[in-house]
Amino acid sequence: MEIALVSSVNGIVLSAIYIMVALGLALLLSIMGIFNFAHGAIYMVGAFLTYGLAMQAGINQWAALVISMIIMGALGIFLERFCFRPFGGKAFEVIVMSVALILILETAVVVTVGGSNRALPAFIPGNIKIGVVSVSIDRILTLGIGIALLILLTLLVQKTRIGQQMLAVSQDREGAALQGININRTAAIATVIACILATLSGTLMSSLYFLGPFMGDNMLMKAIEVVILSGIGSFGGILVGGLIIGFMDAVLPVVMNPLAAQAITIGIIILILLIRPRGLFGYELF
Repeated sequence: MEIALVSSVNGIVLSAIYIMVALGLALLLSIMGIFNFAHGAIYMVGAFLTYGLAMQAGINQWAALVISMIIMGALGIFLERFCFRPFGGKAFEVIVMSVALILILETAVVVTVGGSNRALPAFIPGNIKIGVVSVSIDRILTLGIGIALLILLTLLVQKTRIGQQMLAVSQDREGAALQGININRTAAIATVIACILATLSGTLMSSLYFLGPFMGDNMLMKAIEVVILSGIGSFGGILVGGLIIGFMDAVLPVVMNPLAAQAITIGIIILILLIRPRGLFGYELF
């Protein structure tokens, strides 16, 4: 029973992280029509930036997180303007650029700080006892932030003017431009939000597990799994997709070999897509 409860808690926390990362990836996919494969590297760099500001520069950890989010948001503007916009949403060129960004960012981190893993201290030390299970406050914090961000982003898209512009661009770029919507500004805002979400989730993940130069590679695959399973264009569906993937990643490795657990997770996703090619809630990409 205790193992089941611990696995459930870990599943919820992993789900919250997956949801935050997948939200940024899904936003770029919906608005700009591109898979930003460098999203995992941005997730990693944002976490290392927070670590450097907090542990090396001596800045308060919360302040370091805010500064990192601002810096990575500015990086998002640069990426949209000089790395994505010139290719006009052409899939192959954007993929090549994304791979180049991965190599540049990961190499820069390895050369700068080395390839060893590190640990970021907990933002709120301490544990809370829930029944027979002791849960760190940081895990509860991560869950709360993940739920809040999902709600806020959903409200942003559905209730605000810029959100409605994002929806219009995602549905018909040319039609949105003819209605006077600034496509480039909308894409830039989406990229900024995606980079901020990646930085926040990477930092929180680093305080719970570890911080390493290649931590973004696995997280990118998880985010892609969540987005595809949820369905392209469905932000609400990411909640369900994130919960499914998070719980499978937390529970299956406990009862079987981790590699077999990963294979089963991918197999379940493929089976669902065979039944529903557009995912659980979205539409078909191709």
